[in-house]
Amino acid sequence: MKTRIAVLFSAALVSLMLAGTLLAFFRLGPERNVSRRNLTFAERVVYQRAIEEVYWRHRIWPEERPDPKPPLDSVMSQEQLKKKVAAYLRDSEVLQHSQQGPITAEKLQAEMDRMASHTQEPHALREIFNALGNDAFVIAECLARPVLAEGLLRKSRDDYQELLDFQRGSAENQKRKPVAAVRGSYTLPVITTAPNGCLEDTWTATSTTNAPAPRASHTAVWTGSEMIVWGGYGGSYFNTGGRYDPSTDSWAAISTMNAPTARGGNTAVWTGSEMIVWGGDNGQSVNTGGRYNPANDTWTATTTTNAPLGRIFHTAVWTGSEMVVWGGWNEIELRTGGRYNPNTDSWTATSNTNAPTARFNHAAVWTGSEMMVWGGWNGSNAFNTGGRYNPSTDGWTATSTTNAPTPRYDHTAVWTGNEVIVWGGRNAGNYFNTGGKYNPSTDNWAATSTTNAPGARFSH
Repeated sequence: MKTRIAVLFSAALVSLMLAGTLLAFFRLGPERNVSRRNLTFAERVVYQRAIEEVYWRHRIWPEERPDPKPPLDSVMSQEQLKKKVAAYLRDSEVLQHSQQGPITAEKLQAEMDRMASHTQEPHALREIFNALGNDAFVIAECLARPVLAEGLLRKSRDDYQELLDFQRGSAENQKRKPVAAVRGSYTLPVITTAPNGCLEDTWTATSTTNAPAPRASHTAVWTGSEMIVWGGYGGSYFNTGGRYDPSTDSWAAISTMNAPTARGGNTAVWTGSEMIVWGGDNGQSVNTGGRYNPANDTWTATTTTNAPLGRIFHTAVWTGSEMVVWGGWNEIELRTGGRYNPNTDSWTATSNTNAPTARFNHAAVWTGSEMMVWGGWNGSNAFNTGGRYNPSTDGWTATSTTNAPTPRYDHTAVWTGNEVIVWGGRNAGNYFNTGGKYNPSTDNWAATSTTNAPGARFSH
């Protein structure tokens, strides 16, 4: 009978671990100092999953997607969780023998305190703390350690190279005993509290520790839990990037393994589970791209079969099931485009019938059923024309020019839910602080007010 009870209890514990609820067993009061035994690798994996569950819960699943948001297990396997844990343990081991020195309890406490006082999203950080049972020891080891290890390593190029050499070392090196948890007393820090995670109408600097190198002509997407930046130009073209986590005010480098070739002027969209980058220029226009999965830090190349001609200064929107790219420049201005389906890794050309005239440096938005493009120029003339593209019919409808803003390029456009708002830009040396609101249901334009508007500008 006792054996049977023990078996049932063990089975129950396994189920709880898989569900992440085992963490409640380790819950401690927020004021308590903690001194604990070493964590096993399996325990670290359980805690890593709890952290990832919070991030996944905050990930944006676009309303346009016809499929429901899947559970975390469908986008991140147990093996991928183990790889994440093994990676930060390897980082920690390298630091033990580096110029930076080992990660001490004092350093971990300081990192926890920094996160709590610098967080840009207190509610999200509080969720992570709760997921880790508000256990200061576990938070230090499973949240602060990975961030601190990567940041410390990148302070020294030699240390980082040592990590690379270690990861590429012999099988014997790979079997080294994982670094032990740092024994010591930890205090759970008080998370900075502000309305909605920020103070209205104020600026707060983001951390520069471990941030990507300075660059221009890169792209950025917001996932709901992280900002991902990639590519760009800074004296040379980059195929590097970083993920910024506002809840911990920290940066993490993204993998370059299988990443697209270095470039600037590419486009990027967020699908709900991946960032798709495409096109751009690295001295010549390219028609290649890649899908980046932040959950497991991996890249998958996009096919070039039937892909549009390589280009720069084009636009891209996400429809919920496809990325639509259009326009741009490749020695000449373009009026072509393509629809990319990540589920089938395939391209379909967009129709040219009734499409707007060839242009680049235009703007594009997805309205929920159509892609609207507007403005731009062809190297000689700027436009105040545009078109609405319906991917379900592969058809174009011209937008009205009545009351439309003056012709321009290098402007911006956003979708509000029922209107497209365009603003700013330039034309023939003139810069604008004017704009317009376009209603696609009535095909009508209305000017935006200039009272208290920002100064004229472009490429904002």
